[in-house]
Amino acid sequence: MQPDKKANQTLKLLFAVGAVLIPLVVPSGSHAADAASESVAEPAFDPARFEPSSADGAVWSLIVGAGALYAPEYEGSRGFKVSPLPAVIFTYGDWLTLDPRGISVTAFTHQGFSLAGKVGYEMGRDEDDGDRLKGLGDIDFAATIGAKATYRWEALELYAEVDQTVGGSESLIGKFGAEYTAPVTDRFFVSAGISATVANEEHMQSYFGVTAAQSAASGLRAFKPQASLKRVDFSVSATYMATENWLMRGEVGMGALLGDAADSPIVERELQPSFMAIVGYRF
Repeated sequence: MQPDKKANQTLKLLFAVGAVLIPLVVPSGSHAADAASESVAEPAFDPARFEPSSADGAVWSLIVGAGALYAPEYEGSRGFKVSPLPAVIFTYGDWLTLDPRGISVTAFTHQGFSLAGKVGYEMGRDEDDGDRLKGLGDIDFAATIGAKATYRWEALELYAEVDQTVGGSESLIGKFGAEYTAPVTDRFFVSAGISATVANEEHMQSYFGVTAAQSAASGLRAFKPQASLKRVDFSVSATYMATENWLMRGEVGMGALLGDAADSPIVERELQPSFMAIVGYRF
């Protein structure tokens, strides 16, 4: 692998955790009295410990985490790989988030509705990520700019977001979905989510298309996909707050490629499962 490919792979590992740590949600209820009655030796657990605060009144939070992700080698791959997931996530107030996915700034909030602008990245793809990609060339790592609208009603969150890649594949991606979080105890809660992703023709051609030149180099049939709904995803996660600082999170996901994405000769398997486990420390 060339040095720039190695750097790209490193960036992928460092950035991949953003999608799995950001959804951490703290239950608002408290059952401290029940915890105390179960064991007098253990101090009551305080969920508010995970609500960011500082001595000068500024609201902030810092979480450092590490874990592993077991997922397909590339979108549509039959093979899997294990990737380490290091991350640092910092939030300031309810308007600024810096994490491995980039920077998000919430510009407007009102009665559960919020609107945020964001700057992030598209990881791209190397032709040596899988045997079927040989001869297709690389898709360059590139920056993205986008916006996200969110509506929260009690434990339910509805969202819609759009991202435009600047350079690289020149992708325009839209995603909309819902997530529901249910606290089981003060320390343990579960979440379930569903989402759908649509993509423009440039994205579909870059990741699922095969040009005449690529067909000659790879042996795959030529294929020209159109802009369409490319996949739906389901996920279930569980988070356990082991102490006042330590938390553990596990997630199981299943994606299903649809339409032209599923019909691509690059795709070996339409169903794309993934498994994640991570440990985080809140300062």
